[in-house]
Amino acid sequence: MTSETPDSNLGRIDTSRAHTARIWNYWLGGKDNYPVDEEAGDQIRRLHPGIVDYALADRVFLGRAVQHLTAEVGMRQFLDIGTGLPTVDNTHEVAQRTAPESRIVYVDNDPLVLSHAQALLTSTPEGRTDYIDADLRDVDQILEHAARTLDFTQPVALILLGVVIFVADDEDPYGVVRRLLDALPSGSHLVLSHTITRPDMPDVDEAVAFWNEHGTPKLNQRTPDQITRFFDGLELLEPGVVSCSRWRWQGGTDGLPEPDEVAMFGGVGRKP
Repeated sequence: MTSETPDSNLGRIDTSRAHTARIWNYWLGGKDNYPVDEEAGDQIRRLHPGIVDYALADRVFLGRAVQHLTAEVGMRQFLDIGTGLPTVDNTHEVAQRTAPESRIVYVDNDPLVLSHAQALLTSTPEGRTDYIDADLRDVDQILEHAARTLDFTQPVALILLGVVIFVADDEDPYGVVRRLLDALPSGSHLVLSHTITRPDMPDVDEAVAFWNEHGTPKLNQRTPDQITRFFDGLELLEPGVVSCSRWRWQGGTDGLPEPDEVAMFGGVGRKP
């Protein structure tokens, strides 16, 4: 884990402006947020009432993807960038329930997340977890530190949930993801989710515009086709890039109807 202490990072937390990790925590029912985050979260929810469903769908997608990769693919290493605040069923908890020997490295650059990082380091004795205080764009730093825990000669699952949205087009988001994937061997997987923009969801655009005026960091929306482009060169697993709520849902075997589509799309791809 980083040498910085949780207490030393509390002074870096800006409570005067809403922050996406804290709003996400608020929507998921957490307590690690401030009045400014609740106010912004409530305003966004008024503009787009379904936003909380997106947060929940993203967590469901994470659980399904990690469970599939662990139980069906045999993945034992995970690099989770843009971790967010700890909540229920974090990546290591899902993976280590099936494979206690799994190793997980978390990466985030939010001082509030760092102050709670100890909750992400509760590994099983057989496995290992670590935390890196870094930005997604700091590819070399991430890879150097992650190599202390992960074996890059063996497949790694790269998890980028709701984090590439913070990389603007002029910052080469596709190149950032490609550099990370290039460091991983054949058999590695990319798990990625991203907020979409689409003509039939104008309220999403309005909510994002409000966020970009009042919150930090700024969000960048992309179309489903643009999100699919992050998987270029990979073998995209079925059902492809779809609403996170619908990725490998149980198909009605439990008697429930197909989940509603949300504007958070995700997919999983395998590196040949």
